[in-house]
Amino acid sequence: MEFLRKASVRPHHAYVFAGPEGSGKSLAARAFAASLLCSSGGCGACRDCRLALGDAHPNVFLVEPEGRDLHVGTIRDEVWHPAYRTAPEAGRKVFVIKEADRLTPEAADTILKVLEEPPVDSIFFLLSARADELPSTIVSRCHFIAFTALAERFVVEALQAGGAPPDRALVAARISGGNLGRARRLAGAQDGLAFRDAAIEALNAAAEGPVGAIRAAEFVLASAADHKKALKAELDADLTPFLNERGKPEESYRSAIRRLELRHQRRERRAERDHVDRVLLAASSLIRDRLAAGLGAEGVAMNPDLGELLLPGGAGSVGALASMEEARASLAEDLNLNTRLVLERAFLGLSS
Repeated sequence: MEFLRKASVRPHHAYVFAGPEGSGKSLAARAFAASLLCSSGGCGACRDCRLALGDAHPNVFLVEPEGRDLHVGTIRDEVWHPAYRTAPEAGRKVFVIKEADRLTPEAADTILKVLEEPPVDSIFFLLSARADELPSTIVSRCHFIAFTALAERFVVEALQAGGAPPDRALVAARISGGNLGRARRLAGAQDGLAFRDAAIEALNAAAEGPVGAIRAAEFVLASAADHKKALKAELDADLTPFLNERGKPEESYRSAIRRLELRHQRRERRAERDHVDRVLLAASSLIRDRLAAGLGAEGVAMNPDLGELLLPGGAGSVGALASMEEARASLAEDLNLNTRLVLERAFLGLSS
């Protein structure tokens, strides 16, 4: 972070933020973007800082994969063309490319061309948990910044600083495995720990046999649908800074508004799958806690607020844990899989 503080005075045109999931790459990128856009170098309180820290600044272009890969069309539309156009507001433009290791060869070539002849007012951040998979031609044109895994105490304190109650902060930190971004989403979700409630209900249903396993999958899908509905209200809140007194979009912000709308559309498309992953992650944590308790381990519970939660017998085996993790891996690997069938298979494994 000290390197980034100094770099904000005379920034390089491109940076690679490399480190494991949850190591704070996105948080650092937001803070660095704020320092580059703020007239005071990152005061944290002005309009530019608030919008940049909330991923809502019109001069910040957040680029994410659609599906498994980052395709050349996405890079052309969201990086190449905006980089050579006038910024929505006076000042620099910052391009934050998440999961940059997912660039297709054609998309990587397009990024490389921009990095070889970068516009003077554009700065590029490439974030990756697998930076070794980035083309060396791209990495050689960037300053490389390595991040390490965050300590649980740091994650808990960061969540509490953001307003999360101590008990929820600890649970979110442990269930997320120290992934700060995921922990923030868990701790700050409007529906609280509803994903864990769905996991408990599903595990109990699956213990009743094959019919219960089918019902367990229904519980998880219903919980995911409720979560998706709650996201719609967030778009209105994000658009508010760019509307006039009559509630209409300001003409100069139309491109920024369009980007926010596209981002929300992507989030909605991923919302149900992401929530299902959180439910399965919570189920894994509950099963792990039961296994640890059976071995006499103390102080390692991922759900310490639940005490000795009674789970059905089938939910306390290594096989049950494997079923949950296998389902998570399948859904992460292939976006075309039928989520219902994956869940039914996972919970049928528990019921047997």
